[in-house]
Amino acid sequence: MIMKQYNIAVAGTGYVGLSIATLLAQHNHVTAIDIIPNKVELINNKKSPIQDEYIEKYLAEKELDLTATLDGKAAYKDADYVVIAAPTNYDPVKNFFDTHHIEDVIDLVISVNPDAVMIIKSTIPVGYTHSLYIKYAQQFLHNPELEGKKFNLLFSPEFLRESKALYDNLYPSRIIVGYPKIIEGTEFTEENTAINAISNPNAEEYAKIFAALLQQGAVKENIDTLFMGMKEAEAVKLFANTYLALRVSYFNELDTYAEMKGLDTAAIINGVCLDPRI
Repeated sequence: MIMKQYNIAVAGTGYVGLSIATLLAQHNHVTAIDIIPNKVELINNKKSPIQDEYIEKYLAEKELDLTATLDGKAAYKDADYVVIAAPTNYDPVKNFFDTHHIEDVIDLVISVNPDAVMIIKSTIPVGYTHSLYIKYAQQFLHNPELEGKKFNLLFSPEFLRESKALYDNLYPSRIIVGYPKIIEGTEFTEENTAINAISNPNAEEYAKIFAALLQQGAVKENIDTLFMGMKEAEAVKLFANTYLALRVSYFNELDTYAEMKGLDTAAIINGVCLDPRI
């Protein structure tokens, strides 16, 4: 049970960021950060810059402790938790996620408030968070301003639908929070060394607090909540997305077959989907 109100900053006000900010602002002081002045102005006027029925309703009707700002530095300075929901657009030509927005936020948070706990909510490739521990190990080990500080970074995958993002946070299928864990095997020596050097011994406890904050804001009770390594949490997101994409592809192929054979697609789908295994 959460016994205190936290200061929470949310970087990004797309579907992921604004739904999380709205959810958490029911019981905490939340500052949403964006780089687009019009979006900030709309949120501060209790209007949603995106189409989402529940976000629109909550902003207009609920008592939320939510403000929006263009000044990330000021927002991060006093934050207990920083939720990173920055865009990570996938480039199919180069076959990589553009994650520089995430690292821009991390750099700024570390510069003004290295004690803040950061939670990545953006979609990222498997192994990305461990690569960040390797990247930032040099800073935390050799920068005098970070002497004695730890790298407080977690990952919590989102399972949201556009236009129903807040609803999916109010009634989540599950909550998953990943924290840094050692992986056995000599091939993981570099990342294990970095995690041992700069991860916070309290990381699992921070993960549990963040999960409790999500539970506190939700309407649904008794939510399945899992804690695991950050890489496992990244893999959950990857394989959940992959399975859903396969379902779409499967029924697209079914529709193509039915059209070629002059069959009723809806009748076939209804018949197939009544099987409880499907």
